[in-house]
Amino acid sequence: MSELAKKPSAAGIEEQANYEKLANVIDLYSGKEGCLIQVLHAAQEIFGYLPYEVQKYVADNMGFSVSYVSSVSSFYSFFSTTPRTKHEVRVCLGTACYVKGGKLLIEKLQELLGIGVGEATADNVFSIHVTRCVGACGLAPVVVVDDEVFKQVKPGDIAGILEQYRGK
Repeated sequence: MSELAKKPSAAGIEEQANYEKLANVIDLYSGKEGCLIQVLHAAQEIFGYLPYEVQKYVADNMGFSVSYVSSVSSFYSFFSTTPRTKHEVRVCLGTACYVKGGKLLIEKLQELLGIGVGEATADNVFSIHVTRCVGACGLAPVVVVDDEVFKQVKPGDIAGILEQYRGK
């Protein structure tokens, strides 16, 4: 096993295998400028998300500070630092969506799901996220569930949209 891949002995076999995969990715990109995002993408693919421990591992093994890796991880919306839910509900709050009622959609989601932005339901089925412009300004306001875009959504539409995903 590579020195890079060593992890505390309390780590399970699957977790150790994941760190070994990540070590191979880091080795592949070692010394290449501007490769942190590719490594973080791979880490998220391997672990499912980017918890602090994984960010620290990447930082330690790539020569970055943990704060730098964390800032990159939190800046880009395609990275998640918490486990992902079965269905991610994203509400666009770019200018057009905000002006046409995006904030009301957030409020309705919070009411119906009983959670706040960035939180997950107790059954881990839904989470609510805010996103900036999704490039569908003519369809505003927009809600995206997983990869499906819902256009010109009104607060009264939210319950029906959620219902489509409850059994999936």
